[in-house]
Amino acid sequence: MKVARCKKMKVIERQSLWLWVLILCFVTRISVVSVSEQQLDQVIEDTAIYMHKTVSNPQVGFVGGEWAVLGLARSDYHVPNDYYLTYYNNVETYVKEKKGVLHHVKLTEYSRLILALTAIGYDPRDVGGYDLTYPLNDFDKTIQQGINGPIFALIALDSGAYTISDSDNPSAQATRDKYVDEILRRQLEDGGFSLFGGLETSSTKKQVSDPDITAMALQALAKYQKRNDVKKVIDEALDFLSKVQNDEGGYSSWGKENVESTAQVAVALTELGVSVTDKRFVKNGKTVVDNLLEFYTPGEGFLHTEDGTGVNQMATEQAFYALVAIQRAQQKKQSLYRMTDVEQRDKASLTSTSVAGKKDKHPDVQLRPVVLPKKTFDDIKGHRAKLAIDSLAARQIIQGKTQTEFKPNMHVTRSEFATMLVQALGLPKQSTNQFRDVPAKSWYATSVGAAYNYGIIHGQSRTVFNPNGTITREEAAVMIARAAKLTGNDIDVSEVQMRDMLAQFSDYMEASRWARTSLAFCYQSNLLSQQDLTIRPREAIKRYEVAQMLYNLLDVSQLL
Repeated sequence: MKVARCKKMKVIERQSLWLWVLILCFVTRISVVSVSEQQLDQVIEDTAIYMHKTVSNPQVGFVGGEWAVLGLARSDYHVPNDYYLTYYNNVETYVKEKKGVLHHVKLTEYSRLILALTAIGYDPRDVGGYDLTYPLNDFDKTIQQGINGPIFALIALDSGAYTISDSDNPSAQATRDKYVDEILRRQLEDGGFSLFGGLETSSTKKQVSDPDITAMALQALAKYQKRNDVKKVIDEALDFLSKVQNDEGGYSSWGKENVESTAQVAVALTELGVSVTDKRFVKNGKTVVDNLLEFYTPGEGFLHTEDGTGVNQMATEQAFYALVAIQRAQQKKQSLYRMTDVEQRDKASLTSTSVAGKKDKHPDVQLRPVVLPKKTFDDIKGHRAKLAIDSLAARQIIQGKTQTEFKPNMHVTRSEFATMLVQALGLPKQSTNQFRDVPAKSWYATSVGAAYNYGIIHGQSRTVFNPNGTITREEAAVMIARAAKLTGNDIDVSEVQMRDMLAQFSDYMEASRWARTSLAFCYQSNLLSQQDLTIRPREAIKRYEVAQMLYNLLDVSQLL
């Protein structure tokens, strides 16, 4: 569904904006001093229009969700109340489905929702009967995620001046001071911060400061500047950010200049009350604002890197709310994350739904009926994948290693995986002479033949299948995606969508290029859980993981 623009720019304004950007990009690099508030307002409005149109049905998610909602809500752009109501209803549905448990380790899942809900005036302490601030009272759990945990716990709790509730585990009771102290003790020798650095157990690689994490730490510490120890750390971190700012006024992470790093520094400066034109952050006459605008494409959004091939949604969302933060500072409004100025909204009873389009499934794909309704295994009692395993076993899609044991943590061979896929889709067994290492009389021959003939599997070479080799997680994702296409799912994922989806995982660059779009599809379609911290693409997949993926595939394909 496309949302109509609430505010249309006049043709002359649009032409003026394009002319200004062309001048900015190709004639001279204009410093922020010469960028008028009107010009900045035009860029923000233009991006808001793009955001409103692109994220028309905001969901719970790192991209296309909370950060888009936060940026729009804190900007001057007029968004209809129905837009925020749609988001709230999506959040409420999600929280209820999760029974209030969004994640056992990544407590930033709670912090992100708290920020977005606070920005639009809804109370995060009562969402479908669940208090989203409650998990942040557990200090030990919050810091498991690395420094991101305490950083965003503080930002979220302070956004609405929320009280930290009493923990069920008194020894792990969180306080604001404990979160502040945890951030302070993670500071590295150069004054900056990294995600898992600052601990005795940290590797040398993790001890390298990162501008993004440093800026986020400053955003969290901003409210506590009156503490002498905090002020000292802030000054040292600002000195680090000043030193690593490049001649273009921007920042790099992992050796690559990108808009998100600069965006986080811009937000940190505004939260601290430091002007973006402060001489410490002007290099070669260029500021963070100049740098942000170098990534800007009128009417489309922002690039992740200047040499990128197109607009990146995650980059657009972060650059947008950074510009909004700068705009708010210029207008002397409360900062991006200090939201006690937000008018509270009453809950409404409307609901919002979205139905994904599906293509027709392949005519040979068949629904597998339940034939063993009480089938289960002794070694999966209480297992998180029990529902999936039992459901597939009841349909004879998977079998145990014995009559009573499933062996959920054993790895899966290539022949086993091919057999499970063919069984799951109810495809007719077929033979093939393609692979010389698949004997015609082997138990898996006709399953491998069917999987190959239907395009689900490929060999490791033209004539070698390696039936007894294990399947990696990324290989499984590719084969599951091909199976999903047979069941009528649209598996096409653009390069930009792929980067946006996988960028939330710290190890996504370890995934093979040939597997990334399939991995992105699997996460986007919830065949793989976005709640995971990492992808672990080269790790051998386990039997319970395969069962869960197959179950999820059949579920979204309406084949259960």
